[in-house]
Amino acid sequence: MRDGGRLGAAIDVLTEIEGRHRPVRLALKAWGDAARYAGAKDRAFVSGLALDVLRRRRSLAWRMGDDGLRAAALGALRLLWGWPLERIAEAAADPAHGPGALSEAERGALADPRDLADAPLPIRGDYPDWLDGSLERAFGDRRAAEGAALAERAPVDLRVNTLKTDPARALKALAPLHAQPLAALPTALRIAAPDPAARSGAVEAIPQFSKGWFEVQDLGSQIAAACAGEVAKRQVLDLCAGGGGKTLALAAAMGASGQIYAYDADARRLADTIRRADRAGVRNLQIRSPVAPEPLEDLQARMDVVFIDAPCSGSGAWRRHPDTKWRLTPEALARRMAEQDAVLDQGAGFVKPGGRIVYVTCSVLPEEDEDRVAAFLDRQPRFAPTPATDDPKLTPWLTAEGFLRLSPRASATDGFFVAVLVKPR
Repeated sequence: MRDGGRLGAAIDVLTEIEGRHRPVRLALKAWGDAARYAGAKDRAFVSGLALDVLRRRRSLAWRMGDDGLRAAALGALRLLWGWPLERIAEAAADPAHGPGALSEAERGALADPRDLADAPLPIRGDYPDWLDGSLERAFGDRRAAEGAALAERAPVDLRVNTLKTDPARALKALAPLHAQPLAALPTALRIAAPDPAARSGAVEAIPQFSKGWFEVQDLGSQIAAACAGEVAKRQVLDLCAGGGGKTLALAAAMGASGQIYAYDADARRLADTIRRADRAGVRNLQIRSPVAPEPLEDLQARMDVVFIDAPCSGSGAWRRHPDTKWRLTPEALARRMAEQDAVLDQGAGFVKPGGRIVYVTCSVLPEEDEDRVAAFLDRQPRFAPTPATDDPKLTPWLTAEGFLRLSPRASATDGFFVAVLVKPR
């Protein structure tokens, strides 16, 4: 495909996302199914441009002086990808597949875009106006910078599975993808985000991936799992296991000792946990399906650790799922908060005296984080908060209350919140 066809396709995908409220993954799949002629580089270009527009939707509109999707796509090529004006003009005017020649206003905006420093904070941070108060609570006057960091492209992080290998061997296996170790955790590796128009190397193509040597997992998610503390020889319940990423991290930390139970209210999500655990060589895992009658009844008051990766807005993962930033509503946030209260109350019943809850969200919104913990402690005064970690590499990210807050700007991770709540003996 020529530049004009790629640009036109990206605008079509964005129109489908906005006009029909389709998730970006489904819109890209629909375009790919219809565009059988498109090669791997074409698909990477269209996907990369569409995602970058969604990440920077508001700031691109401001700088272009036009809130349309076409203007945002043109602006992304100039302001994010660094294309010369004439290359953009040539692509747009492609008579076969381009979206149409540039207008004088578009040429002017591309040649001399508005200064983002003059924009309101939500525009500089690329987030909805209604979330400004929440982000101010979380980040204060840094919120525009934090929002901008949440609009960057994300790297690919990997967790070395110590049940199968060690970091040195994993790093050697990943040499073709230029993986690098990360200081925060000895088992964490990172592959830098690729050029936005380039096809990234596939981790799954490395033979050792199929052998279970490593898992794709954001560093923030790995740190959240590490906040469970000492879990070897313990009884651990992962109450919202989902696809099993943190379940596997906990199992590796347990070193095939103790017992870990994985449960999720959606039985379909546990299928991935079973498959991935088998590949990872986990032998101390029990899957508890909601299909079974009273699947957790025998675990009441028996768990050393109840790990709650709570359902949330996903605001901490806006780098990876930018369309969710614009679909989030106050009503949807309120539903998530109610779900978080319910799962915390459910989890409390499984903690034995001296045990602990590890409450995690992939969110940067205090309504889902500190507020939910405070509300839980009002309902369950037996529990008491304790610092989420004592690891000196991680303590710089503790809040004054002892909670852990991660963000792309502060910790170069997705946004995460972790609270550890202890039940006295």
